[in-house]
Amino acid sequence: MSQPSISSKRRLLTMFTIVSFLIFALIARLGWIQIVRGEKYKELANAQQTRDIPIPAKRGIIYDRNGKELAISISSSTVWVKPKEIENAKETAAKLANILQLPFDKLEKDISNSKYGLVRIARWIEDDVAAAIRKENLKGVLIAEDNKRFFPYGNFATYILGHTTDDNRGAYGIEREYEKYLSGLPGRWIKSTDSAGRQLDSSVEKYYPPENGLSVVLTTDEVIQHFAEKAVQNALEVNKAKRVTAIVMDVKTGDILAMAAKPDYDPNQPRLPLDEEMQLQMEAMSDEEKLDTWFSMWRNPIVNDTYEPGSTFKLITTAVVLEEGIATPDSHFFSPGTISVGGRTLKCWRYYNPHGDQTLTQAVQNSCNVVFVQLGEKLGKDTFYSYLDAFGFNSTTGIDLPGERKSIMYSLPQVGPVELATMSFGQSISITPIQLISAVSAIVNDGILMKPRIVKELVDNEGNVVHRFEEQMVRQVISEKTSQEMREIMQSVIVEGSGKAAYIPGYAVGGKTGTAQKVIDGKYADGYYVSSFIGVAPMDDPKLAVLIIVDEPNGLSHFGSITAAPVAKEILEESLRYLEVKPKYTEEEAQQLVKAEITIPEVRQMTVTEGTKTLKDHKLQYEIEAQQEMGPNTIIVDMFPKPGARVPENSSVMLYAREKGEVGKVLVPDLTGKTIGDANKLLNALGLRLKITGNGVATSQYPEANSEVPLGTIISVEFKPN
Repeated sequence: MSQPSISSKRRLLTMFTIVSFLIFALIARLGWIQIVRGEKYKELANAQQTRDIPIPAKRGIIYDRNGKELAISISSSTVWVKPKEIENAKETAAKLANILQLPFDKLEKDISNSKYGLVRIARWIEDDVAAAIRKENLKGVLIAEDNKRFFPYGNFATYILGHTTDDNRGAYGIEREYEKYLSGLPGRWIKSTDSAGRQLDSSVEKYYPPENGLSVVLTTDEVIQHFAEKAVQNALEVNKAKRVTAIVMDVKTGDILAMAAKPDYDPNQPRLPLDEEMQLQMEAMSDEEKLDTWFSMWRNPIVNDTYEPGSTFKLITTAVVLEEGIATPDSHFFSPGTISVGGRTLKCWRYYNPHGDQTLTQAVQNSCNVVFVQLGEKLGKDTFYSYLDAFGFNSTTGIDLPGERKSIMYSLPQVGPVELATMSFGQSISITPIQLISAVSAIVNDGILMKPRIVKELVDNEGNVVHRFEEQMVRQVISEKTSQEMREIMQSVIVEGSGKAAYIPGYAVGGKTGTAQKVIDGKYADGYYVSSFIGVAPMDDPKLAVLIIVDEPNGLSHFGSITAAPVAKEILEESLRYLEVKPKYTEEEAQQLVKAEITIPEVRQMTVTEGTKTLKDHKLQYEIEAQQEMGPNTIIVDMFPKPGARVPENSSVMLYAREKGEVGKVLVPDLTGKTIGDANKLLNALGLRLKITGNGVATSQYPEANSEVPLGTIISVEFKPN
């Protein structure tokens, strides 16, 4: 037998070496995979073979202070599909489209998308729809438990509660501010599957239940909130205003008992305006315009917006003057109607009939700007600003609602004589409503500023208190003596001054009216006003503070004494009786209450002379609100209370008067090119009504522009997209 050659031996050795190296490399690679990287590949295998279906947690409930449910989560179902388990995508999509009333094309695309192991098809379906899907027994289609946020009262306390997103996350209000407590921890439904996504027969399902969120207990009282919502809605309609807001605060604790603003929205459908006209306008809007409209609709004007407070701010100036000893309630001042400051002439609202000599108390009653300019000069800007800081106007209040804004005011170096003068009577400074009511509450609360609070407690599913938010004193701003003097001055405004419309027999009410021109495009705009009133009761033991703001009233008056004070009276009277605060009648009030009742006579369309004589003959008092100086042809166009109402003898009737020529007919304006909102606002101001056809901007109208028509005439306008 011949021996292998040397070359053959070399080839065999080379082959042996290569094979040995490959075997060694495979052993090393296997060791790397099994030992070094074993845990990682185990995790990847588990992830590939496991289907993890999230089970959302149930959001906590939002309660009012008495345990009434204002926001709850209701059980619902969500439809999921596993594309890899579906054998016939078209057939499955057709059946689901028929049951869910969804587009077939989109469903088929989602079901055929094997990129994802799990796809959500529909959320928050009704029980009967879920039952119909289960009946079809569709392979790869799962129905999982889900929760949907629900607000049982609809558009009630909207700007307190806020709303949630489609993913059940808090978007505004308490829902957003307390998201981390309300949301809870989601659960899991875990199944083992093969590489194709099919469930393994031998697999064991694991269900980890979700951990529900904590519930929130508000300081808000649902009953008082109802009082506020009702009064605000009525004021919005009566005054034909752009917006009306109200806030009710517990003076001693800083608790927010009610917070309302109209118009608002339904948090169950946050993208759908309640106003049908606005719904029509939004149909023609771009996506960007819709976003701007939604954000504007969702903003809470009480904490997110600022405004010039006008004469209500004079309470702050008065308190500072008394605290600094610059004046006493009986100190005398003289107002000639105007005053020159820094080369500018500033007017009192009654410059044409000056108040003349008056005490500080009377100056507050009369809301005399000239006196407050004098007081501001005596204070000086440094002292004035130190108290603005102390009252909290240079910072946020810290209320537990999202997006609170700071005030807008001049920095101290920018303040000159004119700026100081205008700020002293509530102009050239822009603050939030929550700042003002907190500061005025401090004035009557023995000078103690409290941090406003809207949440009392966090509780678990069993009702156990997990965390309690205590009342928090911020600082002592003024002395008890000054506070007592301020309460007497504020009460005199109601008894003798401009706030008589807020008088409530048996309850000592104090307050201040305010009327301020709005700043539009950087300047004060004629015809655009913010009317307001802040009231406190009872002044012998202050419990409630109420701030009412009427934005752009277009009714018969724009004065806070007419538009806002009656709203505060309504809320205060109902709330005090609900809280069982017993009235304390003076002898005069007690006698007044037992007087005979008088039926108010009809005096509309009479001249002022005839109408007032008729009221006097019926033993009734009266107040007249006229838009200009009255003459022999001035006619009463409206009155409150209305004819036929029964009131005690010597009650006061508010009369609204205009010149006779204004009452009969008006000229129809040219509406061409105007939007629905602008046209409606213009016609309302003239006493005319709008009938809408189409959407967009006005292209034609009937009756035509410059036609003379009676008040109340309906103007038909056709709107077309621009």
